[in-house]
Amino acid sequence: MDFTISEELKSAQQLAQQILGDFTSVDQLKVIEKQAERMDTALWRALAEAGLLGLDIPEGNGGIGLGFYSLTMLCEEVGRTVASVPVIPVLVSAAGTLRRFGSDAQKDHWLSAIASGATLVTAALEEYNNDDPSMPGSSAQKMDGGYSISGTKICVSQAQSAARILVSARAGDDLVVALVDPRAAGVTLNAQLVTTGETRHELVMNKVQVPTADIIVTGREATEAMEWALQATRTALSAMAVGVCDKMMRITGSYTSEREQFGRALATFQAVSHRVADCYKDVECLRLVTQQAASLLDQGRPADEAVLMAKIWCGDVTHRVSQASQHCHGGTGVDRDYVLFRYCELARQIELTAGSSARLMGELGQDICAEYLAKAG
Repeated sequence: MDFTISEELKSAQQLAQQILGDFTSVDQLKVIEKQAERMDTALWRALAEAGLLGLDIPEGNGGIGLGFYSLTMLCEEVGRTVASVPVIPVLVSAAGTLRRFGSDAQKDHWLSAIASGATLVTAALEEYNNDDPSMPGSSAQKMDGGYSISGTKICVSQAQSAARILVSARAGDDLVVALVDPRAAGVTLNAQLVTTGETRHELVMNKVQVPTADIIVTGREATEAMEWALQATRTALSAMAVGVCDKMMRITGSYTSEREQFGRALATFQAVSHRVADCYKDVECLRLVTQQAASLLDQGRPADEAVLMAKIWCGDVTHRVSQASQHCHGGTGVDRDYVLFRYCELARQIELTAGSSARLMGELGQDICAEYLAKAG
């Protein structure tokens, strides 16, 4: 598979690097970390003005239409700078699903507002003990003019500031994907503190009335929509992990080259240099499997196994690189005035979001076994 990046994509990536670099100094990150939801609105506006929020949004809806692959490149750069912007829940999980499965009226109404930065639409894909939105525990009941939805979603990013939250619910044997107004009657938002220190929210819905205009899709197409949303989210998390791990590795390489022990730089000790070299191999393998998954999704080709492989590598690599970076830094690595801890926290958050490596490895094994038995039988 050819992973050569076009000049257009390279330019978009370089622009993202420049803007994100301008807004993510340690002092600026500390200011944002004092906010509950940790949303850098100034940076979000800058990304919008540069057109980067519309990378995967068609030109007819206010974007630039470079596709999903370009959006994963933005996610990588956000990870590299630990920037406080909700690129995955807003641009991938919500806007990406709307773009592919929403009606023309819904696309016209929401996508241009998201691309311009004027509106946030986030997504609630996870429930307690369940991170597969195609099999939700939440329920929906059809009624005149729409649906009534009840259930609980967890770890919803930007729930208080979003205009709508994309959710899935089961209506008998059918699936319903809808946009829920977080200010509607029957909605309760309960604060949840996650690993990175960010406040997300538990979304409790008690017979929330959702009008037909906010129903994205139902039935079999709704299942396809949630399968796409989960695969895209896992791939975007893997892309963000590439940026996080690459930066942790480089921070560690720089530190061990400058820090001396017994009159020698730490990097000259074989055990240390081998540890950093292992990090480099891990990061490049993660980059490759993530690019494969992103490319397949961008082309609309089957990507089930590729996405699972990417997220499995994502969980393993974030864990190993974070651990190696901490070990090579010694006590300095846990100093909250030093930059590394932010990357380690985000790495841990990504590792356990949308499925751990152990669980997904079991899922992949079951899929391979089922495919083998089907061919043999």
